[in-house]
Amino acid sequence: MASRLYQVLFLCTGNSARSVMAECLLNRLGGGRFRAHSAGSHPKGAVHPTTLALLGSMDYDTTTLSSKSWDVFARPGAEPLDFVFTVCDSAAGESCPVWPGQPVMAHWGVPDPAAFIGPKEEELRYFRQVYLTLARRIQLFVEIPIEKLDRFSLTHAVEAIAKEAPGGEKNQ
Repeated sequence: MASRLYQVLFLCTGNSARSVMAECLLNRLGGGRFRAHSAGSHPKGAVHPTTLALLGSMDYDTTTLSSKSWDVFARPGAEPLDFVFTVCDSAAGESCPVWPGQPVMAHWGVPDPAAFIGPKEEELRYFRQVYLTLARRIQLFVEIPIEKLDRFSLTHAVEAIAKEAPGGEKNQ
């Protein structure tokens, strides 16, 4: 019997870097168990060029990536979401719409690489650092035995992931 496909939304303010990286990562690392999406509360309208360059250099298909509003996922008739993760500092405090299906939610805030100001080489390094932080968190997420946990335990598990440092040690 095939396991069910979990719908996951990564939210950010601009939906141009962090949430897009997370979407790509989960779709790659999720082993077919997850369908990841990304959106923003105030989407920029385009994915950041350095996000596209970084993901392209790692053989992600970037042709279908877009910057879109979270309204797409909150409107009547939208497919119910199983998980919603905010990945930017400002999104955690914003008012979120009522999500169909009452998804498990957690805040996995990471710095905004799109706000970086400096030489292009350092910018790419900063984007890569954010990507690696998200990769570590998403790897931990896909290892959670979702089917075996009750909602409370599952919520605790996804919230605890934000406390993990990129290398696997716990943040204080």
